[in-house]
Amino acid sequence: MAQELATLAQRTADRLAERHVGVVVAAVADDVVEIRGAGSTGAGHGRVPGPGTLFEIGSVTKAFTALALTRMASAAAVGLDEPLGDLLPAGTAVPSREGRPISLRHLATHTSGLPRLPKGMLLQALLRPSKPDPYAGCTADVLLSGLAGTRLGAAPGKRFRYSNLGAGLLGLALARRAGTEYESLVTREICAPLGMTDTVVTVDGSRSKRSAQGHVRRGRPAAPWHLADLVGAGGLRSTASDLVAFVRAQLDGGPAGLAEAIRLSRACEHRRNAFTWVHLGWMAHRLHPRQGGHLQIWHNGGTGGFSSFVGFDPETRVAVIALGNTRRPVDGPAFDLLRTLQAERSAAPN
Repeated sequence: MAQELATLAQRTADRLAERHVGVVVAAVADDVVEIRGAGSTGAGHGRVPGPGTLFEIGSVTKAFTALALTRMASAAAVGLDEPLGDLLPAGTAVPSREGRPISLRHLATHTSGLPRLPKGMLLQALLRPSKPDPYAGCTADVLLSGLAGTRLGAAPGKRFRYSNLGAGLLGLALARRAGTEYESLVTREICAPLGMTDTVVTVDGSRSKRSAQGHVRRGRPAAPWHLADLVGAGGLRSTASDLVAFVRAQLDGGPAGLAEAIRLSRACEHRRNAFTWVHLGWMAHRLHPRQGGHLQIWHNGGTGGFSSFVGFDPETRVAVIALGNTRRPVDGPAFDLLRTLQAERSAAPN
């Protein structure tokens, strides 16, 4: 099994490396894990990325933010249906619609009605599409002052509307309630219990030497992204090894303190249509019966120079992680590998 898994992971990495500067792919089936890399970490040294190479993981960060929410909810430190305004500074104007306030659950399922980007950012993006670090100015003051003039696109809880702003506000609010900052919150609630030592916001020291250089689609170096106080939407860096620990907790339940939080994150869902839905922090769908009818829970991510994908199936107990240091999605080959693992697990004798 291990050799077959290694072959599939390497084949996917090689396929991705045809259009990316460098990639790492992890394939998980029960207790078997194989991690393979291809291409280059960039920055002139030309090493093949490996299990300990750090990548910006972009919106995969949202799964961590939502799990921090359910960890705190399990400990009765917050309520899933607690209004966002209760966790923000007194006097902060939080929009509502049809008499419904935005709750923490709404933020984690992208049903708050908030726009995708903070107020003013869409215009900035149109005027300066190549701005190297577009979220660096998203401080708490900027985000919270912008809320007063933000109009909700729908009543909270009514429909799905993907929002980086909402996820960022959730991370900011949780850190405020915990009396700390986002990175420390994620370390305490998630990374430390799982032994994840390389999932961070700030890269320094020895981690700098293990960090991949990001690239735009044409292979030119890209500046790193810093999301300031919007960090809960996409500001984490991580490695394939750490993300394997994260996804195995999703398959196994994790240690006692995390198991209830993981269960809660998946017990909550918002249906988008008959085949797709959203959990707290995760997208989900079930394949058509002709494709095997398998469950796929996933999130992808992208920054100025990186792309990422984490997907798993708790029914067949398989998972795939793909990390690239190019601004080009890794989703297609990653989903293909996940479907292959699901099909092989289903065909294997019990």
